[in-house]
Amino acid sequence: MARETEDKTLDTELLSKGVLAVLDRHGLGFYLLAEIDGRTVGQLMITTEWSDWRNGYFWWIQSVYVDADHRRRGVYRALDSQVHTEAKERGDVCGLRLYVERNNSVARQVYSSLDMHQSHYDLFEIDFVL
Repeated sequence: MARETEDKTLDTELLSKGVLAVLDRHGLGFYLLAEIDGRTVGQLMITTEWSDWRNGYFWWIQSVYVDADHRRRGVYRALDSQVHTEAKERGDVCGLRLYVERNNSVARQVYSSLDMHQSHYDLFEIDFVL
């Protein structure tokens, strides 16, 4: 997934530990999967960010992937709809955020079509691992 979407090769052992941490420690986040005939064709992960300004959580949509053979068929739209439903049911989620590679015009178009808009914030980081 990272190779295709961001041209990055990830350390498989480190990645496995990261996925297991999310599955074992619910407070870190959770995954949503889209399945067709018992086969996973799409996924995303939700993590949280507390907003003191809004007294609520932003849900960050991360690790988005849809199998190449199932793109443009509503798989991501279904995942996104489920995220909206779950966020609204909780009552403590104040919004949704995601980051996208600047040159990923296809993904940017998909997110825009689902009423997401470019934030006025830029993302800065210091990465101690990759």
